[in-house]
Amino acid sequence: MKIADRMTRLRGETAFEVLVRARALEAQGREIVHLEIGEPDFATPEHITAAAMAALQRGETHYSPSAGIPALREAIAEEVSRSRGIPVSPSQVVVTPGGKPIIFYSLLALAEPGDEVIYPDPGFPTYASMISFAGARPVPIALREANGFRLDVAELKSLITPRTRLLIINSPHNPTGGVLLPEDLAAIAELALEHDLAVLSDEIYSRIYYEGEHRSIASFPGLQERTVILDGFSKSYAMTGWRLGYGVMPRLLAAHVTLLMTNSNSCTASFTQWAGVEALHGPQTACDQMVTAFRERRDVLVAGLRQIPGLRCTLPQGAFYAFPNIQGTGLSSKAFADYVLEEAGVATLSGASFGAHGEGYIRLSYANTVDHLRLALDRIGAAVARLNR
Repeated sequence: MKIADRMTRLRGETAFEVLVRARALEAQGREIVHLEIGEPDFATPEHITAAAMAALQRGETHYSPSAGIPALREAIAEEVSRSRGIPVSPSQVVVTPGGKPIIFYSLLALAEPGDEVIYPDPGFPTYASMISFAGARPVPIALREANGFRLDVAELKSLITPRTRLLIINSPHNPTGGVLLPEDLAAIAELALEHDLAVLSDEIYSRIYYEGEHRSIASFPGLQERTVILDGFSKSYAMTGWRLGYGVMPRLLAAHVTLLMTNSNSCTASFTQWAGVEALHGPQTACDQMVTAFRERRDVLVAGLRQIPGLRCTLPQGAFYAFPNIQGTGLSSKAFADYVLEEAGVATLSGASFGAHGEGYIRLSYANTVDHLRLALDRIGAAVARLNR
């Protein structure tokens, strides 16, 4: 069986590969602290689970419209209108099984072979993988520690060519926890208008901020007509396994993305969509409490990392990841991540798995208890000390 050449353009995710290795060590009797997987460690709020169970019991187990059930599209339109300060119609909303399909479908619908797509590096690995799979050329823009891992607008301007079709931004950012400031977004919006660029704004962490509030680039004049907002329920409501995401986009594009849904997934599971309705309409207490817990964990983890010789760490402003610089240890990102897994029993991710500009860093997810974070810090500190003997 000959595999199509296009499959060589897809890449996996290191997080799941490291998880498999960590589970294998646990099977051998090792105690592993898991800081590799990017998902909240909290249970889905009970009222959301109850809504899904009620939907199952009343028979919501059949096909639904490819773009999503009307009740959820309406709820999303209301929420995005409120949170982003822009008018959104349900016809602009497409519900998908997770957020990744919005990345994939947007690229398939907007990027022709030979087009260029600018994306953040380090950044979510799926961006570059799916740009390549769509036949476009991935153009990384470096996010640097010295700039708080914010995109440098002057550098962005230098990367735009007549072939540039799409710009991907992500704020709050995975893997660094960096956040784009309003002035950054305003400058990016100006460039998008000047060069007729579409923007894919990955806002999956929009509810997880520690200072200030989320601002979407779609709220700037002229940008709603050229922006795809990606958001979902996985991070904000601890619903990663439910596979429930959505895109908000111009109506014309929504029609094409819906067609891609029809031809690939048919629809998103009906009962999970009713859980999404309850998530948006129901109490938000659990989400707020989760963010409060993440803030405490962030402070504990970053303070501890800064005490380890050879490491330094920028304070994340959103999401639930720390991205410490480990260059002072003398090890590469992968070598360091492998070392602390094998020698210290702490599962982390190599920064290089998020792009070339992630070399010299590791990503730690602080979606774990404070006690486990302190244990991880003790183990990493001891392992680094052994390096220097």
